[in-house]
Amino acid sequence: MQRLPDISGIKLVVTDMDGTLLNPEHQVSSRFFQLFEALSSKGVHFAAASGRQYNSIVSKLEPIRDRIFVVAENGGLAMQGEREIVSTPLNPDIKNSVLQSLHKNNHIHPVLCARNNAYVSGHSKKFLSVLREYYTEFEVIDDLHGFDQEVMKIAAYHFESSEQHIYPLVSPYEDSLMVKISGQHWVDISHPNAHKGYALEMIQRELRIGPSETMVFGDYNNDLEMLALSDFSFAMANAHPNVLKAARYHTKSNEEMGVEMILEELVKSLT
Repeated sequence: MQRLPDISGIKLVVTDMDGTLLNPEHQVSSRFFQLFEALSSKGVHFAAASGRQYNSIVSKLEPIRDRIFVVAENGGLAMQGEREIVSTPLNPDIKNSVLQSLHKNNHIHPVLCARNNAYVSGHSKKFLSVLREYYTEFEVIDDLHGFDQEVMKIAAYHFESSEQHIYPLVSPYEDSLMVKISGQHWVDISHPNAHKGYALEMIQRELRIGPSETMVFGDYNNDLEMLALSDFSFAMANAHPNVLKAARYHTKSNEEMGVEMILEELVKSLT
């Protein structure tokens, strides 16, 4: 980790969840909640930004859920408590075309992500076991093509590699949609404005906070847009090479509590 510059002007902390704030067991440390209270007492705002669904994010941050900004579905939905800040659902006319592309590989598991629920087809117990970690609310239905309710995004999972097996099938949609490799196993397809950077920009605008007052942590390609909106962007040691290159600073891995380590320094700078 490089020597930190003066960070005493930070007013907003934004962090990704999986691979960043969450440890390898997908949990938030008790130390983070202590640091949150210390920073909140100094007027520092906090936002959690993830590809996860809203309900899954707030379940991890239950003690502070009504005091933070929550950017869910990779920026497709942003909330502060019960107040909606951003909502950019997927154009329904494109949903089935994307599903047809994904179905070219029988080992890809698509998920239709709605505002308060997620929908999958098939009965792969192995995949459903994975899904329960990321989606606290989901339903198995017979036909995703026939689903006619609002969809925030389509998430697709492959047990080996999203970059190798999913991305090539959906990369042609990049001209009209946001296509993001959001993890080793996940690719997200959504509205072109449904990304963490767009949601963060709306939060910054509302709070009248600029890049020089924003600290951002991330580890994967779906974090790149929000990292670009911060003068204090941090890549985790376990981050994707693209993120390591894009971030201005580096910190330790999520296993080594890299976020908490920097927040400790932030608390010191504000005392």
